[in-house]
Amino acid sequence: MSTYTKIYIQIVFAVHKRRAHIDPKWEEELYKYLSGIINNKGQKSLAINGMPDHIHIFIGMKPTCCLSDLVREIKKSSNDFIHTNFVSGESFKWQDGYGAFSYSHSAVDHVINYIMNQKQHHAKKTFKEEYLEFLRNFEVDYQDEYVMKWFDDE
Repeated sequence: MSTYTKIYIQIVFAVHKRRAHIDPKWEEELYKYLSGIINNKGQKSLAINGMPDHIHIFIGMKPTCCLSDLVREIKKSSNDFIHTNFVSGESFKWQDGYGAFSYSHSAVDHVINYIMNQKQHHAKKTFKEEYLEFLRNFEVDYQDEYVMKWFDDE
């Protein structure tokens, strides 16, 4: 018997200390670069968008993919790309960790629409509210001290 799969994953991660370091002037180039990394790793980039302090990536993933390896490569390569092309003298790095949430095929269009409308979405909801809502909606067990450090709470 052959193997057939459809696995959809939304990946969410933030800039270190949730600083607003993703510049709107070069975010589209960054998103294209991220899409290239994903596709070159044999996965399918479905949607990429974000805000100056975080990013959402929606992929079609093959079962042979190790998600943690893919995210590590996305972060490492994009960090190098940003330093080489956009950020000089200023430190840029991604925050440790990430969120990953799976979806059914019937939700694909909804998730793509959600990601592509991040700017409008975040006019009403902060990243903190959004991320904690993801954790609750997906029933992810978490402890506050291990979720992203919320620097606006200090």
